[in-house]
Amino acid sequence: MKSLAITAALLLVVPALSLAASPAQCVSWPVNIAQAKLKNEGITDPTKLDESKTRAVRLASQKVGKDLYRDVYDITFYEKSGRTIEVITSSEASSVECSMGSVDVFVVSKKLADN
Repeated sequence: MKSLAITAALLLVVPALSLAASPAQCVSWPVNIAQAKLKNEGITDPTKLDESKTRAVRLASQKVGKDLYRDVYDITFYEKSGRTIEVITSSEASSVECSMGSVDVFVVSKKLADN
């Protein structure tokens, strides 16, 4: 009987937990906008990039309104020459639309190593 109560409680909690973060498929929106902004600033050009190596990691997702989330990504672009360009993006998404606002792009110019 106790295990049935635990199972029932989990069935009620798990769907609620799945709504805690914005949809994972929204990663392409900040990646594409960051790439365009890097081109516009003359930092790199899409023709120089090895897109198969692009790495995007969602660092945070926070609910900021009804079905509205702020996502923060760490994105690393790899040029065919071996050069890497790292950016942090902040954007808003919903369960039905990735482009709920502008994408802020911050270029990481230097990482400080632990000593």
